[in-house]
Amino acid sequence: MGSSSHILIVEDERAIASFLRRGLSYEGYRVTVADSGRLALETARDDSPNLVILDVMLPDGLDGIEVCRRLRAAGDEFPILMLTARDDVADRVAGLDAGADDYLVKPFAFEELLARVRALLRRQERHDDSPEDLIYQFADLKLDTSSRFAYRGERRIDLTTREYELLLLFIRHPNQVLTRDLIMERIWGYDFPGESNVLEVYISNLRRQLEAGDEPRLLQTVRGAGYALRLPPD
Repeated sequence: MGSSSHILIVEDERAIASFLRRGLSYEGYRVTVADSGRLALETARDDSPNLVILDVMLPDGLDGIEVCRRLRAAGDEFPILMLTARDDVADRVAGLDAGADDYLVKPFAFEELLARVRALLRRQERHDDSPEDLIYQFADLKLDTSSRFAYRGERRIDLTTREYELLLLFIRHPNQVLTRDLIMERIWGYDFPGESNVLEVYISNLRRQLEAGDEPRLLQTVRGAGYALRLPPD
């Protein structure tokens, strides 16, 4: 137990905010609570957190999706864990598209939230401690690790943090079939519920980004095995 990481909780339900503040503080985190989207943006600007726990439903006309979008537009790269009251694919996709790194459906067990927080912070620490300045290439796909942009030919692709890490994993292992379990362990860093389709959502989002210019599919599904970055069959 014990951590100096600063966690910003953005939640307008006082009972949930208080519950999270007490639990995370007990684990040694420094915790700040914002009860609105506007206050969250101000707090993140004035005292940059290491991680944000962000509820989708917020008052004052600025919901969690828009807060997430504005944080990413401002260049903030800290992990964002979104809380949603509905387990709708559309809700999850909206959060991921806005730049969230993970999501958790209410009601949730604190132990699961804590596991996700730890995993996200570990990944962020690895990124901060491992500066890279490499360009990976496969076919017409390039990934610039210094800028974190991808390219299909001359077309630039803006990636969320999780999309970038997922693509980096594939482009480091071209033509290799990566199993679902391996991808979940490498990218999420903990045991995700087996019935969850979070990986499928991210794969779909990443494909949409990579194929937006009608380029041929490179991220292939290998039925019964996993996924692989490889050229489409002739």
